[in-house]
Formats: sequence, structure tokens, C-alpha cells
Amino acid sequence: MITFPNAKINLGLHVTEKRPDGFHNLETVFFPVGWCDALEFVIADKFEFVSSGIAIPGDAETNLVTKAYRLLQNDYELPELKIHLHKQIPFGAGLGGGSSDGAFMLRMLNKTFNLGLAEEILLKYAAILGSDCPFFILNKPVYATGRGEIMVETDVCLNGMFILLVKPPIEVSTAKAFQFVVPQKSTISLPELLRFPVQEWKGKVVNQFEQPVFQQYPELGGIMEKLYDLGAVYASMSGSGSCVYGLFNELPVSYKNLFPAPFLTFSQKI
Repeated sequence: MITFPNAKINLGLHVTEKRPDGFHNLETVFFPVGWCDALEFVIADKFEFVSSGIAIPGDAETNLVTKAYRLLQNDYELPELKIHLHKQIPFGAGLGGGSSDGAFMLRMLNKTFNLGLAEEILLKYAAILGSDCPFFILNKPVYATGRGEIMVETDVCLNGMFILLVKPPIEVSTAKAFQFVVPQKSTISLPELLRFPVQEWKGKVVNQFEQPVFQQYPELGGIMEKLYDLGAVYASMSGSGSCVYGLFNELPVSYKNLFPAPFLTFSQKI
């Protein structure tokens, strides 16, 4: 069985308050994009986890794919598996790649072994794995609050636009990024802001991580400026960084010259 866990971007991101449990409440719109990993497993005599592509830090048991497998294995009779994860979504980018891998593993185990788990049950398992994981169970544009697990489908539409994602050779620690952001409740909710035409989002639809992260890594702000110079109608950092994306009416052909290796780029028509 094989599946292709995809990435996400954030359309706006407000950190509204710090919670008593030490986490933060936020407000954002998660939007799926087509930058994908590849995840495959087969039944085996003993458990094995192998990876290729981008090097994955840590051992097998710390990976969210294995954690998802162990989570369901605790409650259901699952066979031993050989798992292969081909990693293409970069780490420390704000794209949710690890969360996607874990959520897609839950979905694939449920389907392959006919566990019959309803969506709401899968969402509960995903929430145990991590704050971003429930989104990838739904994998459609949602307005998210709480830690990101409270989700309502949204009708934000970018159909016909092009997106260009740029990941520099920088990783931003989510924990470190939260140390520098000052929680602040917005006066206008994101769903209201996103009703404006995309051409009017600049300066309105804001990721609150950008200012503190750009101070630490000014080259990220430079990437955003280059995207606007290329003709982006809107540009932003995704999550807590370090991937920056631009939305275009037409994809510029010259972007590869501006972002050569070791930059990673991905583009698609939405």
C-alpha cells in the first residue's frame, strides 16, 4: 500500500493567547498544497522502518509514522510492517510534512486493515500525534482555532492561481519561534479578511511569526521581497517558517534563476 502525504500552507496565522497548559491558541487557515512525500508499507516478519530522500533525524520510534502505527497497534491487532518513507517535504519549513506523514499513516492503516474508524475517531487519534495532524485527516481548506485542532471548513478559493514555495537552507525551530511571538487577539477574524480579493490581502492577512522570525533570519524577508518583485499578488511565510510562498496570476519563468540550489522550490496551479 502506498500513499502520498502532502504539505500545507497557512493563509494568515494569529497567535491569540498562551494557554494554561503551556501551549498557545491560534487562528489560521490551513490550505493543502501538492508538495508530497511517499509512504509505503508491506506486511513483514518483523517491524522495520527505512527512509530515503531528505535525511530524517532521530530513530524510527520517534518518527510520527511509527507513532501512528504504534497508536493503532495498541488498540487493534495489526501485523508487523516494513515501512518505507521517501521524504521530500523539507523540515523546519512550516509545511507540516511530519504531521502529514503521521496522519496519512493513520488513514492508510484504517483503509488497508478495514478498521472501520470513522473520521471523528481518526481525528482524535491524530490529535494525540500532534497539533497539525488532524488537519491532514480532512486535508481540505479549514479555518482552525485552539491549537489548530478545532476546524471548520472554509470556502476560501484560489482556483486558477499559481503558488510558488521557496525553502532556503534554513530550519526554524517552532519552539524557538514561539518564544519571540507576542500573543495578540485580532480585531477582525481571518475568515472576514480572506473574503477580500487576494490582491488586497497584502498588509491585511498577516502571519504574526513573520516579524520576529525575519528579525532572526533576514534572508527570509528577502525571499518575500523577491516574490513580490516577480509579480506575486500575495506572499507570506508558512507557519513558523522557514518556507515562504507567493500567489501569482501567472507563474514567473525566471524564479529558478533567483532561487538556485541549495534552495528548494515547488510550484503548482491551484
